[in-house]
Amino acid sequence: MSGPATRPDAPHPATPDGPMSGPAAHTDAPHTAAPDGLYEVTEATARVARTAPLLAALGRTGRSRLLAAMADALWADRERLAATADEETALGVPVLLAEIARTADQLRLFGRVLDEGSYLGVAVDTRAEDGTAFPPVRRWLVPLGPVAVFGASNFPFAYGVAGGDTASALAAGCPVVAKEHPSHPRTCALVLAALRRAATGAGAPADVVTMVAGFRAGIDLVRSPQLTAVGFTGSVGGGRALFDLCAARPSPIPFYGELGSVNPAVVLPAAARDRPAALAGVLADSVLTRGGQVCTKAGLLFLPEGADGDAVLEALSARVAEAAWPVLLNPSIRAAYVLGTAERAALPGVRVLTRHRPAGTDPADPVPPVLLTTGAATLREDPGSVLTEECFGPCALVVRYRDTEDLTAALTALAPSLVCALHADDTDADTARALLPLLAAGAGRVVWNDATCGLRVGWATQHGGGYPASTDSATTSVGAAAIGRWLRPVAYQGVPAGFLPDELRTADGNDGAGPHTVPFRLDGVPLPGPGRTNR
Repeated sequence: MSGPATRPDAPHPATPDGPMSGPAAHTDAPHTAAPDGLYEVTEATARVARTAPLLAALGRTGRSRLLAAMADALWADRERLAATADEETALGVPVLLAEIARTADQLRLFGRVLDEGSYLGVAVDTRAEDGTAFPPVRRWLVPLGPVAVFGASNFPFAYGVAGGDTASALAAGCPVVAKEHPSHPRTCALVLAALRRAATGAGAPADVVTMVAGFRAGIDLVRSPQLTAVGFTGSVGGGRALFDLCAARPSPIPFYGELGSVNPAVVLPAAARDRPAALAGVLADSVLTRGGQVCTKAGLLFLPEGADGDAVLEALSARVAEAAWPVLLNPSIRAAYVLGTAERAALPGVRVLTRHRPAGTDPADPVPPVLLTTGAATLREDPGSVLTEECFGPCALVVRYRDTEDLTAALTALAPSLVCALHADDTDADTARALLPLLAAGAGRVVWNDATCGLRVGWATQHGGGYPASTDSATTSVGAAAIGRWLRPVAYQGVPAGFLPDELRTADGNDGAGPHTVPFRLDGVPLPGPGRTNR
């Protein structure tokens, strides 16, 4: 992250983890020459402001072609992109190639969202409840205008310059000013160049995406009067600072931030009894994937007290102890991890389950995975403890509970999360039914018998939660519905169809408008788009 944050992170795709490479360069070396599209804040925002009406004028079909061209450009340059990103992040070329594939697929997904058209929310009213006709009222969603995107350190592609925030904003018709990430500036520059080449090749202005760099630029960017919204993936501290800046503007703008999340994984008694080894594998994956540097990492693992929970814990401890030590993304993340694990281990009632030699002092040295344990009473008695906060990296706290009441009380003490997991068998059914509403009340996604980090990107994806997991629990930062963040409603009352966009020229029996081009509602009745049925 740029700006004041110290621990950026982003969602984990359902892709192979692969080996970590390293050591990472971990340098903020300046560019040898300013990349095309990298400007000072005033110039960057002025350029996207001029581009905004042109991007909107491309229409759904033109923007769909634009996104497809951008996906193709990234994929064509994937080898160079992955190699450069590996030099800067130490995430490993296989992991990064898979991430580029996800990023390209994400761009194409939003092309399909545009083609389908229901995201516009078109609705037409022509009659009152008593059947009396009146001049049609037509409502739909339009682009907000230029937006800023602050990407993440741990997903340089899927949550970077070409990531989900950028893809969804461009789909909506909003040009983007991206904030270069200091952990991978060369990767940002290469991605920016690919997007701008693709834009001109698709008949769009290159300035549909521009970029700024530097701590101060991030602050000035969110204050720019040209901007209409901000997307952010990073730490609670950094995100909250930018959120407050957005709210303090003379004309406040929405800030869509994905921040910190502990993501509890709950194992019920029958599941612990019947499959301890399998559970240990799933839980280990939830903690160790990409070195624990994902915002969907399970940071709290709830196990029942007794022999069955002990068996799961023994198998899990062995897996964590045997795991490779990852190189973390940058020096500040590494320092926070070393300090955070030591702070947690020193707390009363906390026991260290994995014993390792101390981490080295060089910023490029790998760090040991850490597994801690405590009782549910510890969380109940001090709900504001650091134990209930995210520890970014390969660390997790195992929480032992006596019974359902003990478990429920501990879960109630937690802040909202992006995701939670419930591991249960048939004989756990009654307890599972009772817990599901509680888990859903505090998380944007509830996973059944699987790892928390398996986020699939599609039409049903939800990636958000209550604060501090995100700043707006009513939205998602990943998946088709993410486009809604960059849109606002406008209604036309009595305006003749000939003056309206094609999507609003619906046949309503009142003014002779042509056939509809997108799914819509007519007097409350849903009607499909062309070539579709209501089935």
